[in-house]
Amino acid sequence: MVTYKQAGVDISKGNALVKKIKKFAPAIGFFSGFYPLDTKKYKNPVLVSSSDGVGTKLKLAFLLNKHDTVGIDLVAMNVNDIITCGAKPIFFLDYYACSKLDLKVAEPVIKGINEGCRQADCVLLGGETAEMPGFYQQGEYDLAGFAVGIVEKDKIIDGSKIKPGDIIIGLPSSGLHSNGFSLVRKIFSEKELVKYGKELLTPTRIYVQEVLFALRSSLFAIKGIAHITGGGFLDNIPRILPKNCQARIYKKTWRVPEVFRLIQKKGKIPEKEMFRVFNMGIGMVIIVDPPSPRLRRAGKLISFRHSGSLPDKIWQAGALGMTKVHKLLKGFVVIGKIVSGKPAIKII
Repeated sequence: MVTYKQAGVDISKGNALVKKIKKFAPAIGFFSGFYPLDTKKYKNPVLVSSSDGVGTKLKLAFLLNKHDTVGIDLVAMNVNDIITCGAKPIFFLDYYACSKLDLKVAEPVIKGINEGCRQADCVLLGGETAEMPGFYQQGEYDLAGFAVGIVEKDKIIDGSKIKPGDIIIGLPSSGLHSNGFSLVRKIFSEKELVKYGKELLTPTRIYVQEVLFALRSSLFAIKGIAHITGGGFLDNIPRILPKNCQARIYKKTWRVPEVFRLIQKKGKIPEKEMFRVFNMGIGMVIIVDPPSPRLRRAGKLISFRHSGSLPDKIWQAGALGMTKVHKLLKGFVVIGKIVSGKPAIKII
C-alpha cells in the first residue's frame, strides 16, 4: 500500500499551515473568500485586478535562508499596480508552490504577505498552498499574488488628461524592489550576493496609503501614475502617455542609490539598459498639473537641492511643492516634465 504522504504530499502538514495562518488572517480557510462590498460608498464602482510574482529575487531568499520579506514584495508588486489607476486595493490572494512543504519556511513567507496587506490596508482573503514533489528543486518555492481593488468610474486615472507642461514627480524606491534580479545574479558571485544580501532583499515599498491620501487631498490634480517595475523608466512611463505627449526626465534631480552604481560598474552595463531594467531609486512616478496658487498657499515653501540640470522655469514651478505635500508623498522629488511629441521618454 502506498500513501499520498509517501508520494511526497503531506496533507496534515498543509492543514497545520492553514491553522497557523488563520491566527493572523482569520478570513482564510473556506473554499472561497468573501468580501462584503459597501455599495453605499460608490455611485458607479469599478473593480480593478492585478496578478504578479516576485521573480528570481526568491533565489536570493533561498541563498540567505531569509523568507520574511518576500511576502511583502509579493503584495507590493500587485497593489502598486492597482493604485496606478486611482483604485484602492481591497483584498489579496496568494499562491505558494513548493516541492516539499516546510512550515519553518512557509509560515514567515505568509506572515510577510499578511504584513504587506496590512501596509496596503487590504484583506488577505485566501490562497493556495501546492506541494508538488519533483516539480521544484528541493528547498525552493514559487509565489504568485492576485489583488483586487475598487475605484469610482469617473475617478479612474488613465493618463488621458496629461498635457505638455505637466510636472513629473518621483517617489523614492526602497532599493531594487522586485525587478532585475536575474541580471544581478548574473553579475555577482554567490559570495557577493551574500555580502550585499541584506540590501538586495529589502522589501518593495508599498505606495498605497500615501498615493490614496494624496488623491483625497485635492491639493493637486493627479493625471497619471506609473509603477516603475519590469521595463524600468523606458517601458513603463510611456504606457500612460497620450499620443501628443513625451516625458522628459532629468536624471540629476535625484540621487541614484549606490547599489545601482555598484551593479552598473560590476556588470559594465550601459546607462540605457540600467534605466530599462531597474527603477534607479524611483519606484513610482506621478504626473500632475504645475503648482497652482492654492498649492503655493498650502504651506511653507520647502527647499530643494537643485542639481542645475532641470531648466530654471520648470524647476521653479516644480520646487513650489509644500510641506503638506511632502507629508502626503514622502520624499518626493520633481524629476521632469511633459513636452509635446510622440509617446516616449527621454532621459537627459
